[in-house]
This record gives sequence, C-alpha cells and structure tokens, in this order.
Amino acid sequence: MKQKTITFTSVGKAELIESDLKPLSTDQVLVENEVSGISAGTERACLMDMPNLGDEPAGSFPKKLGYSGVGRVVEVGASVYQVKVGDRVLSYKGSTHSNYNILKGDEVLKLEDDSLPSEHAVFAVIGSFSLNGLRKARLEIGESAVVVGLGILGLLAVSLSRIAGASPVIATDLSAARRKTALEMGAHQAFDPSAGDYIEQVKAASGGGAQVVVEVTGQSIALKQAFSFVKPFGRISLLGCTRVSDAAIDFYQQVHRPGVEIVGAHGRARPQMESRPHAWTWQDDILALWRFMADGRLDMGQILTEVYSPEEAPVVYKNLAEAPQDFPVGAVFDWRRLK
Repeated sequence: MKQKTITFTSVGKAELIESDLKPLSTDQVLVENEVSGISAGTERACLMDMPNLGDEPAGSFPKKLGYSGVGRVVEVGASVYQVKVGDRVLSYKGSTHSNYNILKGDEVLKLEDDSLPSEHAVFAVIGSFSLNGLRKARLEIGESAVVVGLGILGLLAVSLSRIAGASPVIATDLSAARRKTALEMGAHQAFDPSAGDYIEQVKAASGGGAQVVVEVTGQSIALKQAFSFVKPFGRISLLGCTRVSDAAIDFYQQVHRPGVEIVGAHGRARPQMESRPHAWTWQDDILALWRFMADGRLDMGQILTEVYSPEEAPVVYKNLAEAPQDFPVGAVFDWRRLK
C-alpha cells in the first residue's frame, strides 16, 4: 500500500511524494483520509522556514505538514480501544496531508454525526485553537471582545465570541473582504488597523476599551496596538504565533500599572487528560465545536472557501508562499479526488 504525502522539499516548494506505508504498531490505527485542512499561517511559516517553529532547526527539509484530517479507519492495532474499522474519525497531532495516516489511538476522535460533512468537521481542530484562546481569556457574558486578525482562527474566534455572549464583538483586519466576512459571522463592528484613528475607533466601539482581546495576527505591532485599547484589568489572549518580536512594548506602563493580563493560548497549552473551567482538552473542545456546527450556530459555509485536489499542492503552496494575503480563508485538500 502506497502513501502519498504533500511534502515541503525546500523553501516555498511543495511536492506530492509517494512512499511505502509502514506496518502498524499495536497502539496505532490506519486512517484513509477523505479531507485534510490547511492551516495557512502555520503552514506558510514552515514552508518559508520562518524562525521559532518549535523543535526543528532552520533548514530542516523535507517537512510533512498538516495537523487535521477526517477519514475512515481501515486498520487498528491490537491494543487500540478508542475506535474500530469503519469509523469516521478526525485525526489530530500526528496527522499529515496524506491519503493515509498512521496515528496513535489517542490521536483520533470518532465523529458520530453522519450529517456533518467531512470538509466542515475537519476545521474543528483549528476551531479548537480559537476556542482555547477564548477559554483562557475567561470571557464572560456581556464583556466586550476584540478579535485582531481575521484569518481562519480569527473568524472562528469572532463567531465563538458571539456564541459565548460577548457584547460587543469587534473585529479588526487590514482586509476589507475579511472585515465583511467577520460582520457576516457575528461581529458588531469591524475596523481597519491602518486607519489613523484606529485606536480611538476601537475604544469608542467597545465602550472605552476592550475587556478581552484575542490577538491572532502574530505581529508584534498588532499586539502593541492592542495594549492601547484594552481596558485596565483586561485580558489579552495570544492566539497568534508572534515569531518575530520587532515592536517594543512598555511593560510597566501598558501591562504592570493597568493590571493587564497576557495569556499564552498556544494550541498545546491545554490539559491532556481532563477538562476544567477555562481549560478543556482538545477532544472536549472539538466535540463542542461539532455541536455548534450541527445546530447552525457555527456556519462553516462561510469558512470553507476552497477545495483542492492533492495534485494541485505545488501550485497551492506556491500561491501561499508568494501571496498569503490572497490565500483562501478556509481551504482543504480532498483526497477522494486523488487519481
């Protein structure tokens, strides 16, 4: 059996590479992917070999990316109890953009709702990052929330802020198209960070300042701006990955004196075994997101904007490398289209 995997072979270059599948260990499952979700921000950072990518040193090619997929279990190891052959599952952590993935039993989650399309359900992994960012900010009903950056993480954070009872929900992004989408997904107002009176606009719209800010751009300058419109004793959740710290922040005047809390909200900064208030496991967050999708509160039709064949990967990632601002917000590879 052959595995076909989208692989980053050098800076800015992706290829679909074929290899032999290895035998399963007793604690592993083999999943035949239907779709895999593209996380444009993280994947572009890896594609372009940007700094602060984790354990891998610069220049570590080839790279196999992708951390969310939905497919069917076709084989299980002897000690796996979580799923059985035929189950439709979401894959996380060890998942890659491949037609087949070999994963540990605790890296998959059974999808019980047959009515939920795989190309929607797959975004629950990325959505769980947004949900984790909001939980860690301890957002309460009626608090003002500002989401800074409207890629897929930010747009999901907007919708989830509305679901969680934030009022008002304010969205900011340089892209007029993404600001429009944010309004369609529940934001009360949306602003352009490049406007000369941007800080004043956000302050006025949030009633003098935001109680919760979810920073999703990963840009130091955006974080610096957030300190100018967060209220005293407010919380800033760092959902975006700030890989380059190139904007000075006055921690005494902007953090210490006003009592502002900065919360690290990386997707891995969560409990592994048991959920608790403001900190849920990835499995529990994903189950919650699937319920929101099923009951219509989370409209994935507004998120999913492009479906690609895996054979298109070289062009897809060339476009992501060269024009990230034009890349679709929600995009998946459909492995059922593989020839």
